[in-house]
Amino acid sequence: MRLVKFILTCLFFYLLLKAPGFFWGKPVPASLVSMYMFFIVITVLLVMTITDEGAKKLFAPVRALVEDPSKKLIRNAVFVILPIAAAFLAYDGSGKTPPSELRATHPAPPALARAYGKTFDLTKLENPFRKIEKQDPEAFKDLVKEGGEVYFKNCFFCHGDKLDGHGHLAHALEPKPLPFTGNDTIAQLQESYVFWRILKGGPGLPREGGPSISAMPAWENELTEEEVWKVILFLYDYTGNTSRSWS
Repeated sequence: MRLVKFILTCLFFYLLLKAPGFFWGKPVPASLVSMYMFFIVITVLLVMTITDEGAKKLFAPVRALVEDPSKKLIRNAVFVILPIAAAFLAYDGSGKTPPSELRATHPAPPALARAYGKTFDLTKLENPFRKIEKQDPEAFKDLVKEGGEVYFKNCFFCHGDKLDGHGHLAHALEPKPLPFTGNDTIAQLQESYVFWRILKGGPGLPREGGPSISAMPAWENELTEEEVWKVILFLYDYTGNTSRSWS
């Protein structure tokens, strides 16, 4: 049956595009998979419908399903299953119920955060390196540079080399990483908030951060406290932003 052949051909190419992620842990970005599959489906359709006879054979099962009275039971079942499948895909097949409220992009942090064997008071916490910006500008530049090195070793794969949220892996994530550029993300936040978000990542988000929790890992297990603060210096310096202050 030509319709089955069409479906199997498209499935073969889809699995081929997914193979790098399945076998080598290096997935092809979802946006590229979608783009390639679009052209593959169109090409296969053109090849299989290049003649009138080929087109008739390809769409014969669909036409029979819609028009043949003897297939009424199957037709009704298909028309019930398709909307259910569409609803399932609409929620990513995660089994989660539809969200009752909008997800908070920047959910409120706790007053206290535990990390590195001590407790941080986020209501008063300040970047310990920020004062060096005025005291010793040259030393501050070195700190920013060190923060940039940490960023490009660990963070740019998702957040991008231009800090615009368009890293190599960003298209495979949901929700997508937010850009640090512009004046509507880190420019609206205190450095203590950014510190907390980097430390705790997606696993540390409160309930209002759902239902799609951030894919960012908890970096407190990978980076030192000093490295996190230096990365924050780099984020603000590179984007030309100034963090909100408690004063």
